[in-house]
Amino acid sequence: MEYRDETMEKEDFYQMYLDDLEEIVPCTEAERELLAARAAAGDGEAKKRLVEGHLKIALEIASEYMDGSLAPGDLVQEANMALMAAVDSYREGNLINCIKEAVRQGLKEALEQQKMETEAGEEAAARANVLQEVSRVMAEELGREATVEELAERMKMTSQEIRDIMKMTMDAVYAANSNIQ
Repeated sequence: MEYRDETMEKEDFYQMYLDDLEEIVPCTEAERELLAARAAAGDGEAKKRLVEGHLKIALEIASEYMDGSLAPGDLVQEANMALMAAVDSYREGNLINCIKEAVRQGLKEALEQQKMETEAGEEAAARANVLQEVSRVMAEELGREATVEELAERMKMTSQEIRDIMKMTMDAVYAANSNIQ
């Protein structure tokens, strides 16, 4: 069985997307004005063409945020979702400005969400490491494995919090073992 790296698959998908994007004709200013009026009136085909015709703008904006926090494909996906939302909610005003603002806001929110998830993961890992160390020390002190309740008391946490950390640790070990096989 051949092992294929998920990052490599994402990069392949991203490159295919870039290749496909080359074949899409951007909207002209005249076309944009006509389609914007129709889209604001609820015309689904006009909305579809506006999204398609502005994918390159979403990609350009997404490329400004490529600092490694999120994979390029994920950034493009977030930018495209923001583009679709902007076109769907557009009623009046400068459509290009609306699109650019929505895409930038969507990307900022996605990056902030990623940062929060990373920080939460790091905090969870730190708690798991502390629990492991406290468990080791208590086992030496007691001459046996500490109970969940004893660990909770020592760490000034609830028994449920200790169980949650243990479950998270076991899930991570299981996931790591599954990826190896």
